[in-house]
Amino acid sequence: MISVRESSARNSVHLSSYQKSKLQQVLADLNALYTRFLQYRIVFSYHRWRTRSTMFGCGKVLGSPRILNRSTAAPRGSDLRHIIRNSSGSSYGPRASSRLCCAFLLLLLILTPRVDSSWWYIGALGARVICDNIPGLVNKQRQLCQKYPDIMQSIGGGAKEWIRECQHQFRHHRWNCSALDRDHTVFGRVIQRSSREAAFVYAISSAGVVFAITRACSQGELKSCNCDPHKRGRASDKRGEFDWGGCSDNINYGIKFAKAFVDAKERTVKDARALMNLHNNRCGRMAVKRFMKLECKCHGVSGSCTLRTCWLAMSDFRKTGDYLRKKYNGAIEVTMNQDGTGFTVANKDFRKATKNDLVYFETSPDYCLMDKAAGSLGTAGRVCNKTSRGTDGCEVMCCGRGYDTTRVKRITKCECKFKWCCAVECKDCEEAVDIHTCKAPKRAEWLDQT
Repeated sequence: MISVRESSARNSVHLSSYQKSKLQQVLADLNALYTRFLQYRIVFSYHRWRTRSTMFGCGKVLGSPRILNRSTAAPRGSDLRHIIRNSSGSSYGPRASSRLCCAFLLLLLILTPRVDSSWWYIGALGARVICDNIPGLVNKQRQLCQKYPDIMQSIGGGAKEWIRECQHQFRHHRWNCSALDRDHTVFGRVIQRSSREAAFVYAISSAGVVFAITRACSQGELKSCNCDPHKRGRASDKRGEFDWGGCSDNINYGIKFAKAFVDAKERTVKDARALMNLHNNRCGRMAVKRFMKLECKCHGVSGSCTLRTCWLAMSDFRKTGDYLRKKYNGAIEVTMNQDGTGFTVANKDFRKATKNDLVYFETSPDYCLMDKAAGSLGTAGRVCNKTSRGTDGCEVMCCGRGYDTTRVKRITKCECKFKWCCAVECKDCEEAVDIHTCKAPKRAEWLDQT
């Protein structure tokens, strides 16, 4: 909640103690009304702020003479108008009243979820998934959320898993897939840029949804699906014939639901970025299916495999992450074709993009310095490897700024011996280890980027 002191400081409003107490009451009521707005599924966007201003009686502040009719006011909006009308009486004066209206608009801008929010935020909610309160969902996604609440729980758990995998794949890079706490977009402004990092995030997030739903189906956690019903009867491979048995992972259901849910937001608009996201989402879904493996159990005398019972199972998600990481390295820069239905290669010297390639439109920033506009957190304070010449090396990671070395003491297990029976006893040994961290940029250099 924003205090009176913060609100007045941001808008340069100088109020008396009585006015401050009155404004504090208004702010409390405003926060309460905001909670009601969420319950009534009112989603705000930027183009509606001017309409909201007239609801608060601030049309003159924004240069608009229009007055909102009572019939078009939002639910319970009359209560808020009554509060503001009482708080902006003759004791305030017209200038203070106008400033208060600006303060209210600023509060709405701060408290309202950003329009670029994503379903990725489901992972931050965990078991508290409430479809009406998830920012960034379009109508189709919200309908699926309400119809399949058990699947949303699986998607929430899967979101944490693919974010961890993303961070593992880029742990030695300047951009390390950092997730921002309490940010509806999860990754901040870096995703707003149509870069190869955004291409990778969309691909691995889509793969994570497929993996989570398919696994939940096989474990019997979902009401709408079960094991793959098509894997029945007999089949054959290089080793001969076998019987389908066990529980084959229902990968086709996972792909179908992931496509309907994840792609829903991109299908509401028709532009180059939406086309890019749809392409990379598909790459992620197909990456999971690529690593399906046949697992078998042998039957016969002494396990002679006279008969085999087999089933299809997904591989560990790390394989999908490794595969998409290679696709990130070979991602292709493209431009939209003239009819707006596909891509053409930006550099004619490179090959055309296939369905399995990640594509992007914009080059990536170097991520060396903190740049709020580009979503870069910088590399100041990051741990680097002094002896490495790769991306985790201090020279590359620190962007030539140098590094600080700190010697720390670390306790490790040593001189381990096997003791009959059956334990291993070790001693605690203390060793000194040098930790190298990137230096912060000079202040003038940092200010140039922010």
